Amino acid sequence: MRDPQGEPSDLIRSVSRALRVLESVGASPKGLTVKQIARRCELTVATTYHLVRTLAYEGYVARREDGTYVVGMEVSDRFRELTAALRGPASVTDVLRKAALDTGYSHYLARFISGRVVLCAVAEGPRSPYLEDLVPGFDDGAHATALGKSLLATLTSEQRSRYLRDWGMRPFTQATIVTPDALETDLAAGERRAMQMEIGQFRPGVACASVLAMADRDPDRRVVVACALPAAEMMTSAKAVRARLTATARAVAGALIEELPGPNGGTTPPEPPAARR
Repeated sequence: MRDPQGEPSDLIRSVSRALRVLESVGASPKGLTVKQIARRCELTVATTYHLVRTLAYEGYVARREDGTYVVGMEVSDRFRELTAALRGPASVTDVLRKAALDTGYSHYLARFISGRVVLCAVAEGPRSPYLEDLVPGFDDGAHATALGKSLLATLTSEQRSRYLRDWGMRPFTQATIVTPDALETDLAAGERRAMQMEIGQFRPGVACASVLAMADRDPDRRVVVACALPAAEMMTSAKAVRARLTATARAVAGALIEELPGPNGGTTPPEPPAARR
């Protein structure tokens, strides 16, 4: 989502137009002709033709035999690079994989990036239901997932209100919290138990729990760790889940701190749950 008021004075229009073309093609899996792209991007056909040819030369779009254009392989290469950057050091991935292996639950790493909740890494566990929507880059269900709640809980109430106004509170299930007041109550309960959680709010029959791994004055350096499990197991083993998640969060924090410059990089790991109560 672009902020018109935040447009830089030195914006390069041709680059901006090329990105709009790429976005338009990417949103159309059946492919688009140059004329269709021009209409969607509100550009002249001549301008669109030059932009499309340039993107095709660079590999970001590909022309099919019927004359339509689809996304090119260079986009997938950039996505792989993005997910690798989001994951952080290999030691963090190792921690998540070990936690998934030890518990059987899928584990997730999330953080703020430019003010948005972003899922950065996933380690699948055999005992967790597969959640195809929880992939790196996911950011539209913060109010319905434990990892999103953990990050939202680090914001002020005013910041949370602004976030929810910008990104909405989509009802994923009948149990999804869809009002700011109800979310505030839910977050407060999570703070008291030293673990944010949801049961059936993102997907029926699935529960998710999350704890803060790293706190920081800079929101973009706050990191949370979460796990997903069958809802029935959460109902009977929440304390055990919290204990394991807290240990995993400490291990993640240790791995991240090793990568930061200076003493702790100015970052403060969270207190253990017992100390915060």
